[in-house]
Amino acid sequence: MIAGYFSGRSLLHRIPAGVKLVALAVLSVLILPVSDPVVLAMALAAVVTVYAGFGQPGLKRILAWRSLLPLLVLIFLLQAWAASLHVAAASVLRIAVMVLIADLVTLSTRLQDMMDALAVPLRPLARFGLDPARLALAVSLVLRFVPVLLDSWRGREEAWRARSPHRPGLALVGAFFSGALVMADQVAEALEVRGFDAPPPER
Repeated sequence: MIAGYFSGRSLLHRIPAGVKLVALAVLSVLILPVSDPVVLAMALAAVVTVYAGFGQPGLKRILAWRSLLPLLVLIFLLQAWAASLHVAAASVLRIAVMVLIADLVTLSTRLQDMMDALAVPLRPLARFGLDPARLALAVSLVLRFVPVLLDSWRGREEAWRARSPHRPGLALVGAFFSGALVMADQVAEALEVRGFDAPPPER
């Protein structure tokens, strides 16, 4: 699960987790209305440059997202058919930029730091009987699971191609979801051992 984090002392690592999460939210809002593919392509190039700053591990991280290419191609074709090539290109580039920016936050932020940052805005929910720490943990785990699941899919896809000349079929999808459920059970057991299933203390 912690494989999504790159240890380091880069500028991105030194930025507080809360600042990065706020910046992510702001950038996502600013990117949504952008419809010029040229501007979005420049933004994507800037994000890729940040990944390149991490060296070979950063470039490998980008390649890990190639599992999304079939989905992006499908979105492009649907948008091109329903609207235009201009809209299709903008939609695909926008998704790529937002996904990679979110991944930059994940790879440069420790899980505990992310939990601490998320717990602050979630504190008011304690009045409704919700535990901010647990909610922060849940959100952090979702962010951590994304790159891990992508790595799992890529590994299974490569194993399939090494053993079969045919394209991956539904059997691979079933195996992927089965593995994801097993991983979820393992994480749940680990959290239970550490006492995260215990009821929050009464105030």
